[in-house]
Amino acid sequence: MNSMQAIILAAGEGSRMRPLTASRPKVMLPVGGAPLLEELVLRCREAGINRFVFVVGYRRDVVTSYFKDGSDFDVDISYAVQEKQLGTGHALMTARDLSDDRFFVINGDVLPDVQALRRMISMEDLSVATHRVVEASRYGVFLLRDGLVEGVVEKSPSPPSDMANAGIYLLDREIFELMEEVPVSIRGEYELTDGINALASAGRKIWAIELSEWVEVGVPWDILTASNAVLSRKVPVMDGDVESGATLKGNVSIGSGTLVRNGAYIEGPVWIGRNCDIGPNCYIRAGSCIGNSVRVGNAVEIKNSTIMDDTKIGHLSYVGDSVIGYGCNLGAGTIVSNLRHDNRNIRSYVKGVLVDTGRRKLGVIMGDGVKTGVHTCIYPGTVIEPGYLSRPGEALRGYVKSI
Repeated sequence: MNSMQAIILAAGEGSRMRPLTASRPKVMLPVGGAPLLEELVLRCREAGINRFVFVVGYRRDVVTSYFKDGSDFDVDISYAVQEKQLGTGHALMTARDLSDDRFFVINGDVLPDVQALRRMISMEDLSVATHRVVEASRYGVFLLRDGLVEGVVEKSPSPPSDMANAGIYLLDREIFELMEEVPVSIRGEYELTDGINALASAGRKIWAIELSEWVEVGVPWDILTASNAVLSRKVPVMDGDVESGATLKGNVSIGSGTLVRNGAYIEGPVWIGRNCDIGPNCYIRAGSCIGNSVRVGNAVEIKNSTIMDDTKIGHLSYVGDSVIGYGCNLGAGTIVSNLRHDNRNIRSYVKGVLVDTGRRKLGVIMGDGVKTGVHTCIYPGTVIEPGYLSRPGEALRGYVKSI
């Protein structure tokens, strides 16, 4: 294929996403019914990027077994391996022998604006993608003059700009030469942004292209934001069996082998995967993504949540604004609370540290294989490690560790 190439940096675990990444890398977590990395590939393909190098590392077998050579996605995929995660610059260097003279470098945990990618492809000079943000201290930011990059400043409590580094770069092979001279950062890693600074210092023109749409998946609840962004673009697919007494409104996709029983009420946008058993008499609300082989029982309500494959949600349960892992089982009457009485933002955990999520509504972040007893109550913002088994009537809150 004679098209643009993209090197996708997908080697990290995504430790801030724990416990969801216990058995798969962050890029393989589902958003809108497919792995995050798949959605990134599809957007790149839409923009005219048909050849990829995936830099893989943590649980790389999960990535390679899913994508293989890319033919199932009408693209060409090669792989470079980063054995030790020593930074984004180090990850890029592992793909040196596979790169074209000119190529994109894209973080594997972002969803870009297709039109902006097309604009970058059409330019003769180097370019980077940026997005204007409110809380700039959370991001690295670009220093710009007349649309050109003068430098990149990593996360700072007093950022000099609100133009966030979106993790999308159009570069050429000079970056490899400069990365050889880049020292290790204070984080003990080789940073690609130091290479960008070196390019700017060498006098290379690097244009900043502002994105109209950008989603970064950095913490577990970002999956909900990303899923809504993906669902807004999806064309409905109706391959399953919907009984006559079920009601579907809006953009609703039903996968093959799925049965939606009488009395089910589904308000799109909603994505339901293959071989699911839905209802009877359940309510699935907008923003929900149901994986493959999921059971949603009688009198269950699911609102704006991602439910991963092989999970069973027993009757008389409520799940709101939550991310539920693979192979979980919610006993009858399990209630996931998603709103504080005082309407303050929900606090949850990133790498074991309690943080403000910035969200008024957030339920549970549940790892794989969790099983709840009947009448379990789960407080807003709770994180549950994989394999936890709750007792009937138990109230779960905070960071719940497996025994």
